[in-house]
Amino acid sequence: MNLQEIMEKLKELGTEQTKKTFIRHGAMEPLFGVKVGDLKKLVKHVKKDQELALSLYETGNYDAMYLAGITVNPKLVSKELLQKWVKQAYCYGLAEYSVAGVAAESNYAIDLAREWIESENETIATCGWSTYTNYLSITPDENLDIEEVRQLLNRIKTTIHQEKNRVRYTMNNFVIAVGTFVKVLHKEAYEVGENIGKVQVNIGETACKVPLATEYIKKVEARGKIGSKKKTCIC
Repeated sequence: MNLQEIMEKLKELGTEQTKKTFIRHGAMEPLFGVKVGDLKKLVKHVKKDQELALSLYETGNYDAMYLAGITVNPKLVSKELLQKWVKQAYCYGLAEYSVAGVAAESNYAIDLAREWIESENETIATCGWSTYTNYLSITPDENLDIEEVRQLLNRIKTTIHQEKNRVRYTMNNFVIAVGTFVKVLHKEAYEVGENIGKVQVNIGETACKVPLATEYIKKVEARGKIGSKKKTCIC
């Protein structure tokens, strides 16, 4: 399938109800409102053609941009491309999920996470935290900079409640990720979760909830899954 055919298929799969839901989550026109599950039906048609995946992101259409993120080969993308993508990711659906997932599995995960976390741009900063969070979920503990992760936990402990809205959300997710995926820091992350308590985030007119870090970590611990890694964070 070529770009025009993919765009026509996206239009066919979109619904007004899903479109309204995405808009409440920050998406803007142009978009068709295609559920992620339906987007995945098109992955096999795009995955073999990396240029097509890149072209989808350039359309500026929310659904096409998200599809690009779940089909592009992260090992083939350049650092420059990811820098471009994060600037074009105008809402958290793209920044915290699509771009962050690709960045986390790229060859530049940590470099970009470190850089983006420090950005004054809220969306880029959230992408940075999400990139690092995703990286923790797929990377063996022995390949992590444990001291750096510990320092980030301490930073969150002292600053999270003063941070920008979505940065608070992704910082909270980072604590959860450390507590569930990084076995050696499990207890420290749980203690940070206890310290920060409930994190207040304005989620607008959505049904989303901000998880309590300690409760989430305890549930994973009860399942005996602390330290279990994922094969991929792109979804």
